[in-house]
Amino acid sequence: MAITAGMVKELREMTGAGMMDCKKALTETNGDMDAAVEVLRKSGAAKMEKKQSRIAAEGIARVAVNGNVAVVAEVNSETDFVAKNETFQEFVQTVADTALASGLNGGANGEDIDALLATNGLSDLLVEKTATIGEKLSVRRFAKVTGDAVFSTSRSLSPFVARSASISSPFAPPFKSEASAVSATV
Repeated sequence: MAITAGMVKELREMTGAGMMDCKKALTETNGDMDAAVEVLRKSGAAKMEKKQSRIAAEGIARVAVNGNVAVVAEVNSETDFVAKNETFQEFVQTVADTALASGLNGGANGEDIDALLATNGLSDLLVEKTATIGEKLSVRRFAKVTGDAVFSTSRSLSPFVARSASISSPFAPPFKSEASAVSATV
């Protein structure tokens, strides 16, 4: 079967894989879209395995909040360039959201990471994003925080992201009004 550019484009949009990888998968499966997706999944897992020896020391943290409970999740990549990638940032937010919805508490030393990755197909998503982005990605740690001392329904809770976008912290400003918050930060 002849592989058309439209078929490659469709597979690429479905999987996020590279154009040549999509063409190769379609050629290997004689144009069968479902089989090509499976070939790309296996290829992504193999690529992830090769990348495991690399060091992922860059990355970002994101916050997920529900009422008076928040999770800060840190995911690392090999380069800071990837940390600025929208696909990577969405993945990190998915990790934070999944951690918030789970019954896991995490910790500073990576406790509960394996259990978190087993939640809602997060491990498969990690493999997919590693293949799509092309770098080793690593869910390093997350921590769940609960309490009105940290969060208040009467004040806005916002994720704070530093200029480098590599530090994130949930906080509710201890100010009574927006005007005093502005004057206190100047």
